Amino acid sequence: MSKQGAFVISLDFELNWGVHDVVSVEQYKENLLGVREAIPRMLELFHRFDIHATWATVGMLYCENKKELLDSLPSLQPNYENSNFSPYKKLKNIGENELNDPFHYAKSLIKIIETYSNQEMATHTFSHYYCLEEGQNEKSFEADLQAAMRIANSNGHVVKSLAFPRNQTNQSYLQVCKKYGIQCFRGNERSWLYRASRFHSEGIMKRALRLLDSYLNISGHNTYPISEVEIEPIVNLPSSRFLRPYMAKLKILEPMRLRRIKKSITHAARKGEVFHLWWHPHNFGKDIDENIQFLTEILQLVSKLRSEYGFESLSMAEASDIVLKMNRCHPHEKPPS
Repeated sequence: MSKQGAFVISLDFELNWGVHDVVSVEQYKENLLGVREAIPRMLELFHRFDIHATWATVGMLYCENKKELLDSLPSLQPNYENSNFSPYKKLKNIGENELNDPFHYAKSLIKIIETYSNQEMATHTFSHYYCLEEGQNEKSFEADLQAAMRIANSNGHVVKSLAFPRNQTNQSYLQVCKKYGIQCFRGNERSWLYRASRFHSEGIMKRALRLLDSYLNISGHNTYPISEVEIEPIVNLPSSRFLRPYMAKLKILEPMRLRRIKKSITHAARKGEVFHLWWHPHNFGKDIDENIQFLTEILQLVSKLRSEYGFESLSMAEASDIVLKMNRCHPHEKPPS
């Protein structure tokens, strides 16, 4: 991979646990219900193009019913200063199971993902935990991660990768991740535009520039050679681009958005670097046809670059396995502890 480059996909699978503090279920209902059509269609695309992907899944989604959910809660919960951030304050409103509450349970979808080859089950923490917000600390993070690992393991999943909710990467928590067997995480793009921060400290200007960056190359390609990947205390596989969903009001700009991503992927393939694309399944829950078509065009390019440059499709765990193996093969570099 060091010479051929790699295409990494990670998905933040969270349903309403990821947006409960931003929009109401009613406001986001179409996207949340649409996930149940979007995920099988994504998986079929991945199968068609032999794409390896990482599904960073909120632990709560594994629960089959409310009793299992309540029994699986971590021993210590974050006491966010902004109580709206806490899903625990809203458990009384959760339905009994996936049949009558498809917004908070997803066992059936997890089982579908399991049937496809080369799909890695990873963690997005148990409760969509915010690692930079006031009122939480390392102990409550550790309790949350313990709960996430416990429920994933009980479903037969060995978890090696993590994506921090809201990309709130907390460097001081990486040792905790390592303690529980996490081998790698998705870091943020290196540009200041994507620097980890608290949710409400994101300024309008920064958000506007990030939106613009989806169409014009403001922050660069955000690709990187595998030899430059940080491995301590765990492997950091930074994001290259968030795959924004189709927006009808910006339809005229869709060719620009696609060209921006394609140019960066092609750059990675030619340079033998990594391109890491990520999104949420619920981003595809609305305008499913348009989003699937957009993804199809991206994967067609990846397939072409695989033939031309040996550009590989890898899950996060697979990419980090290669990183660690490379470092063990180069004794002059600091080996993983």
